[in-house]
Amino acid sequence: MSKPLLAIDIGSSKVSVVIAEQKEGSVHVIGSGVAKSQGVRKGTITNIELASRSVRQALSDAKRVAGTIAPKALISISGAYTRSINSSGIVNIPQQEIGIKEINRVMQTALYNANIPNEYEVLHVLPYNFKVDEQEFIEDPFGMNASRLEVDTHIITTQKSNLSNLKKAVKSAGIEIDSVVLAGYASAISVLGDDEKELGVCVIDMGGSTCDMVIHSGNSIRFNTFLAVGSNHITNDLSMALHTPLHVAERIKLEYGSLKAPSNELIEIPVIGDEEENHEVSLEIVYNVIQARVQETLMILAKELEKSNLKEQIGAGIVLTGGMTKLEGIRELAMAIFDNMPVRIARPKSFEGDFEPLHDPAFATVTGLLAYGAGGHTQYEIDSNRKMLHKKEPILSDEGDLHPISMTSDDDSQPGNLKNDEIKQTLAQVAQEEERESIGAKIKKMWHWMTQIF
Repeated sequence: MSKPLLAIDIGSSKVSVVIAEQKEGSVHVIGSGVAKSQGVRKGTITNIELASRSVRQALSDAKRVAGTIAPKALISISGAYTRSINSSGIVNIPQQEIGIKEINRVMQTALYNANIPNEYEVLHVLPYNFKVDEQEFIEDPFGMNASRLEVDTHIITTQKSNLSNLKKAVKSAGIEIDSVVLAGYASAISVLGDDEKELGVCVIDMGGSTCDMVIHSGNSIRFNTFLAVGSNHITNDLSMALHTPLHVAERIKLEYGSLKAPSNELIEIPVIGDEEENHEVSLEIVYNVIQARVQETLMILAKELEKSNLKEQIGAGIVLTGGMTKLEGIRELAMAIFDNMPVRIARPKSFEGDFEPLHDPAFATVTGLLAYGAGGHTQYEIDSNRKMLHKKEPILSDEGDLHPISMTSDDDSQPGNLKNDEIKQTLAQVAQEEERESIGAKIKKMWHWMTQIF
């Protein structure tokens, strides 16, 4: 049985769409499409109609190649208007054994305890540390015996208006939404290996108008931030410095853009406002403009890394991805700015039947969305629909029966509508049920003891 997957990444410079099929654990890409992004500025929707048109165009190209389309899409959201908070939760375990139900309950408790403003919507609840009784740093509490379970979570939220506009743009293109994923999180899924996640790593996706930074340590994301600067700013700087049209500045950036030793070679370029007239400029000027902008961008990101207080926990160093990383010499410059930490330029992981362009760092987010849809998310997560995601198989109960544990949120009928009051009510009901079960077990024990005496 194959499962169709549709991933849509609405970036500031391009809209990428990939159609794939998941069959027996592997993902097979069958179509992709790219369109110039319109109605999007610095990662946010500024014109729903234009953004929707770009999505439709990319979708049409992908559908033509694939010959089919999935009914629902996984879409990325920029970190532009996100706010992240850490929150913890504690629950008692009357049954003494931790299952998915208990893990879901402790994560919902952490979500309830979080102070989330009314105008923000939850995107991801990601647990990064479990504590079982007095034991800390438990990687996976599933199946353990305990009387108490604690969790520390990283909760990523975004402004409701920002999320609503993004959803409208996609729905206007005739597509239903399955889930919304933070762009930086999707990029991290696409480029990171298990060792890097274990050692701790900082992923920076350097796009057209934005840079998304995510720090992954141990089990999950610990920190995320956003910078409204990207490779398009280099193009603008070149256009102003060289007095040449934007499309010429873009071509110069792609052809001559380098952060290695400057060249004294002269090139002829048209003048802005009068493209019939050419003038000569030195490539040294091009080098200086690019060097200044990239250095400033990396220095701001280095300060963000310092502010996270997690710099000591990223043993695997820095992973750079995104279209801007194609600039020659960016790795060496990044190493100098990030205090000689290890730096690597990452390409997205490949899928079966992969299309060659998808190996480009510029497609890290859209390939990460595919991997997320195929189960590449963290071990446990509450997603944008308030649904519990996990990777566990059904287990045998004491009676030998198979119990499926594909646990979703406590309100499946209306995903995404579980508010704090409802979470509180749900937790209270679960606690009452378990209390009743606990009392029943005590009475049974008492009866057994009395029959033994008499």
